[in-house]
Order: sequence, then C-alpha cells, then structure tokens
Amino acid sequence: MQVTPGLDMLPATRPSKRDLHLQIMIFDKEVWQITLLSLQVSGIATALSLLMGMPFGTLLALAKFPGRSFLLSLVNTGMGLPPVVVGLFVAMTLWRSGPLGDLRLIYTPTAIIIAQVIIAAPVVTGLTAAALQALNPRLQLQLLGLGASKPQMVLALWREARLSLLAALMAGFGAVISEVGASMMVGGNIRYQTRVLTTAIVLETSKGNFDAAVGLGLLLLTITFLVNWALTWIQQRGARR
Repeated sequence: MQVTPGLDMLPATRPSKRDLHLQIMIFDKEVWQITLLSLQVSGIATALSLLMGMPFGTLLALAKFPGRSFLLSLVNTGMGLPPVVVGLFVAMTLWRSGPLGDLRLIYTPTAIIIAQVIIAAPVVTGLTAAALQALNPRLQLQLLGLGASKPQMVLALWREARLSLLAALMAGFGAVISEVGASMMVGGNIRYQTRVLTTAIVLETSKGNFDAAVGLGLLLLTITFLVNWALTWIQQRGARR
C-alpha cells in the first residue's frame, strides 16, 4: 500500500544562509546605528550646502561684477570634484600636523560633514544659479517695478524656480549619501563612531562578506529612493499649483 506523505512528513524548508543573514541585519543594532549616522551626517551636510549654495548661486545668477564668469567656472568645476581628492585636502587640513590639527576633528563625524559640504555645496550653487538664469529676465524687472525690495524679489524668484531648486536639493543629497572616498579618508571608518553605510559596504566587501555588503547596499538604495521619492512628490505637487 502506497502512502502519500502529508505536510508533516515532508522535510521542512529551511531559509537560505543569505536570507538568514539579511533577517539578522534588519534587527542588528549596529546596522541601525550606522544607518542613523549616515542620515545624520548627510542630512546636516545637505542642509549646510543649501544654506551656503542657494544665496551664493543667487548672487552669481543675478549680480553683475568683475570675475563673475571665473567664479561660475570654478563652481561648475567643483560640481565634478572627485570625493577622494576632497577627502585628501580635508585630511591634510585636519591632520594633527595640519593647519586645523589643534581642533582634533580628524576621524570624527564633523570631519565627514565638512568633506561632504565641500562636495555638495558646488552642486547646489551651480544648479541654483542655472535655475535662476533660466527664468525670464523681465520677471526681475517686473518685481522691482511693482515695488518689491531685493529680499522680496529673491524670495519670489526662488518660488518661481522652486522645482529646479528641489532638483538641486536632491542632487546635493545624492552626492553625499553615496560618496565613500572622503568619508573613509577623514572618518577612518571607526566602528560605532564614524562608520557609515558606504564605508561599511567597502569593509564587508574587503572581508569577502558579500551577503552583508549586498544587504547594506540594498538598505542604502532604499533610503536614497525614499528620500528622493518624498522630494519628488513635493516637487510634482508644487508643479500642479
């Protein structure tokens, strides 16, 4: 008599080693600490880049002064700065024997923020200048003719170019959340202190822990997508107004 095995007689399906590793990573406190530090560092760097880049980009777009074209060229060049070069110069500046060595900022989150601001600020500045230069030149004259002060005029122009400025914000955040060279050089990838997602991915890859590296990479991609999805939603919502 042939017996058909029931579900309780069949061998249990065990999750793969990779699935188990990913499940452990989700609940790992160190992974969450690395993720929060990544968001904190990149968020602060992006905010500082906006505070610096938008006013400077506005000045380059609206003002006429000697050397303006040269400054625009410098900004456009800075948009393509290799992060590893930025990390080199920041490390030399913050090193113990460097000009700012007494501040003891090397291998701290502050050092990473400084490097990321240098990377993102030219991106925000250049895109802000391009966005305002793309507006109708008559708009500025119309606003001044209606009695608007210069600060009011600038705010009105920012509002008019808000979609492009949000794109500048997304580009600035994307430039810093994904960079690894500068963070590794000035942060040192120190566990529980300066290790961020990108440097953790490099570390796990160098050790041959590809499952962990893939998991961290997926986490980084998810965070980047969610942030950009939120900013894109705000951007498109503003476009319908």
